[in-house]
Formats: sequence, structure tokens, C-alpha cells
Amino acid sequence: MKDLQDIALDAARSAGAEYADIRISNHRTQNIRTREERVQSVSNGESFGFGVRVLVNGTWGFASSHIVDKNEIAKVTKRAVDIAKANRVIQLKPVMLAPVKSYEDTWKTPIKKDPFSVPLEEKINLLLKVNEEALNIKGASFCNSFMLIMNERKYFASTEGTYLDQDTYRIWPQFTVTAVDRDKGEFETGTSEIYPMGSGYEFVEENEMVALAPKIAEQAVEKLSAKSVDPGKKDIILDSTNLWLTIHESIGHPTELDRALGYEANYAGTSFLTVDKMGKLKLGSDIVNFAADKTIKGGLASVGYDDDGEKTKEWYLVKDGMFIDYQTTRDQVLWPEYQNARKEAGLPEVTESYGTCYGDSWSSIPFQRMPNIHLDPGKETLSPDDLIADTKDGIYITGRASYSIDQQRYNFQFSGQTFHEIKNGKITHMLKDVAYQANTKEFWNSCDAICDERFWKMGGSYYDGKGQPGQSNAVSHGCPPARFRKVNVINTGKTI
Repeated sequence: MKDLQDIALDAARSAGAEYADIRISNHRTQNIRTREERVQSVSNGESFGFGVRVLVNGTWGFASSHIVDKNEIAKVTKRAVDIAKANRVIQLKPVMLAPVKSYEDTWKTPIKKDPFSVPLEEKINLLLKVNEEALNIKGASFCNSFMLIMNERKYFASTEGTYLDQDTYRIWPQFTVTAVDRDKGEFETGTSEIYPMGSGYEFVEENEMVALAPKIAEQAVEKLSAKSVDPGKKDIILDSTNLWLTIHESIGHPTELDRALGYEANYAGTSFLTVDKMGKLKLGSDIVNFAADKTIKGGLASVGYDDDGEKTKEWYLVKDGMFIDYQTTRDQVLWPEYQNARKEAGLPEVTESYGTCYGDSWSSIPFQRMPNIHLDPGKETLSPDDLIADTKDGIYITGRASYSIDQQRYNFQFSGQTFHEIKNGKITHMLKDVAYQANTKEFWNSCDAICDERFWKMGGSYYDGKGQPGQSNAVSHGCPPARFRKVNVINTGKTI
């Protein structure tokens, strides 16, 4: 691989590039889907190729190919240089790259069992057994299940002297049960609260889906007779299985620096967290701290190095409720808007990237993508039972469901899988038709209690879209259950 990579780097230098990198990568996927007693589909995919990125006179150029040999690499590198020169016509200001160290290293997702080595029959039989156990519950009418597996082997080299070999795994087992009341013509669903992880097949085994299936089926059946919620201002306790998605949408996306400066406006919107608010906006209560981290074990976005060749790290986006930083790449961190805002706010100088550059394929140009973003656990010893006991009128919400949020990631509405009414410190009964509404600033400032580290767990998104042409990134968000005071709860089942 090094010999092939050097061809690209030498060709780029000879053609006048001040910087170049090459990613040679192989992507494998497996997707298994079942419903009731039958297999719906099994698909296996593999994609192998390379992409070359060059910087010529302060302008990016990129080209790629699925033919990986010496002649093709030299030809495609020349094409990338030509594209950079053509792009110079519309370049408003030259790209400046933050300094980076050179590395020669390998990194692999820490796994115990390669999911691709597990026989297909074993994986199918597991999913069918999950369906069977779920449908043994009276009132459960349907069950579908799936398992998604991904492996990305990437070789990266740059003119900075870096040579990297990284081997990344992700896996996601999931199932949904549907309960039907045919007399009333109504149905409800229950989805297992298992979220994807950067792991091997041991993650599937640890979650004991067969044992979990009856519980999820019972939840779906119970929803049919649940009381419809009375809307109004209520305290809500959000389980980790629900809160991670709110973190993703209301904290993860608005702290992307390119979005904050308008570079995503045409596709995904902008951000209410403009650079003038850095170090000045009280985004949450004093107990709210958000850390970005691409190193944590099991994180979907965890790698050793990003696609700039920068070593990944951990840093704070929000500290003691104060918004203090963004997600950055090498070609963003020196932007004057960012640097000047930090200086004006009296924040420490940042001169290197946080390592959030990623391309989802060898054929995709890498750019800034969301890292794992986590809510720190509370410092006081506090359990979900303690939160419930201290709540007079509230709702405990678990699981993810429908949501919406505006293009500035400010005004939002989220629902969940299960809802339980809390009255005078006790769970009374299940509710349905629940969603909570707020804006990001009010919501996180209403957070008055966060459970301790014993209850911290990760959720995550297997597919997070961004860019034009669109790319998909996988990202995790860890958090414990937390309470939010006097949040607007609406009834989604009633119309005016």
C-alpha cells in the first residue's frame, strides 16, 4: 500500500500541489432483514478504491477511482490537480491548513468476534427466534428484525509524512413489534432500545435479544390501552435511550463550524450558535457539560486518526452550561471568523484541528463530520428512582421515535417509545400520544438533575446525513437519564 500511496504523493508534488493525501479503502457491509417466520432479504456489499485530495494554490481538488494500480493512481492524481486549478476561478480565499504532526500507525476497533466470520445461518436463526418469542405474547401481531454490519479498512497517506492503517467495525441489531387492536382498528409499536455500536458480534450476544423480545412485545400491547396524555407544562425525565437523539439534533449539529458559518445552508440549514455567541451564551444550566470525543471505546465515530491524518481527541463544546467551542478540521481551525471570536471571548487559542474530518467512501471527498458527543454524568449520587421520587407531576420517557427541528437547530419537538406518568414521586401508569416541545436554550437551561456515571450509556445514529453530494456518518452520544423542569408536553393524537 505504501508504494501505491507514494505514487500519488510524488505525482501531486511534481504537479505543483503544496499538499496531497490519498485514501485507499475497502468497505464491506451485510444487511439481514426478517419478518415473522421468514427472511425478507440478505445483502452483502463490498467496495474497493481510492481517492486523492490535493491543495494547489490554496484550492482543493479531488478525484477517485475503483481501479487501484500504479498507472490509474498517477492518472487520477493528475486529474485532482487539474480540478484544483479549475476550482481556483471561484475560490474566494485560499485554504489554510492548521499544522499537524506526522504519524506512522495502525488502529482497529477493539472487537472480540468478527461479525463477518459468524455464519449467516446463525445470525438469521437469531433474528427469527426473536420474532417467534415476541409473537408468543398475546396481542402481538407482527415482528420484524434486522442486523446491519459494516467494516471499513482504510489506508491513509499524506505529504505531511503520515502513513496510517485503520480497521473500523460497526454493528446494529434491532427489532420492532406491532400490536393490533382489530376491534378498535388501532395499532401500536414497540422497538428494542438497542442502538448501534463500534463493536464486534459480541455486542449482539451481550444484548440477549431473544430474552428481550417478550418485554418489548408486552410494551407494545400495553400501549393500546394506555391513557392519552393531558397536555401542559410538565417535568420530564428522559432516559438515555431517548435523550441521546435530542443531544444529536440540538447540540451535535449546531456546533458544526461549517454549518455555523453558513456552508451547509443550502442543504441542511445553519445554526443558531453563531461564532459571536462562543464564550458568551449560557446554553444550559450549570450542571450541563458536553464533551466531543472520537476516542471512546464503542463509539460509532471513534477512530485513531481522522481523514486529515490528525490524531483524534476529546474536548468540550459546552462547559458548566457555557457554549465554548465547535467541531473543526484542519482547513477550518484557522478561519478568521473562528479565531477572532475566540480571542474576543477571551477563550484559549486553538491552533490545531480537533480531528473531525471524514469521507464515507474512497469516492467521497472528506469534510467536517460530527464526532461522538456526550453529556457528562452528574457529580452527585443520583439514580432514576431518585429523580422519580423527587418529581411531583411529570413523565418518564424512553426510546426514540419521531422528531422535528428547525433549520437552525433551535425549535424542536421529540417523542419517544414509552411514556409513564409520575405523580407525587411515583410511577402511576403508561401514557401515549406524548411529545415534548422546546427551544434548545430553554430546554438545556431547564435541566436541574443528571444521574451519575452508573447510569451513563451510549445511543447513536447509524446514518447521519450531510453534504452535497450527500454522505452518511455514524455517531454515538452518551448520557445518563436527566430531568427537565416545566417543559411543554403536547398530545400528538388529538386534532383541533
